Amino acid sequence: MSSLDKAMQTQLDNIQKKTEKSLDQLTVIIKKSGLTKHGEIRDYLKRELGLGHGDANALVHAVLQSDGQRAAEGKSSDQMLDEIYSGAKAHMRPIHEKLMKEINKLGEFEIAPKKGYVSLRRKKQFVMIGPKTNARFEVGINAKDLEKSARLLEQPKGSMCNYIVNVIDAKDVDSELISWIKSAYEGAG
Repeated sequence: MSSLDKAMQTQLDNIQKKTEKSLDQLTVIIKKSGLTKHGEIRDYLKRELGLGHGDANALVHAVLQSDGQRAAEGKSSDQMLDEIYSGAKAHMRPIHEKLMKEINKLGEFEIAPKKGYVSLRRKKQFVMIGPKTNARFEVGINAKDLEKSARLLEQPKGSMCNYIVNVIDAKDVDSELISWIKSAYEGAG
């Protein structure tokens, strides 16, 4: 079992403990809701079960078997990157390449391409990178207590990342951004 699979299983185990319901019971709750769209189900779980965004999101992916990891199965990293940075998002590939060049200097980590972004992990995920829209690239950073900055957007508790940094151009990949990523890298393992 890969470290990503172990992390997902741990998260699902924790969700079951928090809700005091088995995965089968949670699946029934989701099916009985009559909802079919990922975001609607996620919001329903947050509202009805009091789950945080990240836990609700993971549970929806597990039940619907729709996570980015499954979408990436059987494809090489290069194939996934070509899919992520295709069409209207192709112009963002240089941002990805510049980020990866800098992040690779930090040391060893696991690269896990998903359907629409790339997850970077040590013992746990420390950063997520990829296009958020056709015009905006997003760097999700999992670090605690970073010094406040207008660029560093703190996310609500329970989100998939503690902070988000919007990147418009490769020149936005600067020493400040890399220092935040380095802090997350060091804290991940």
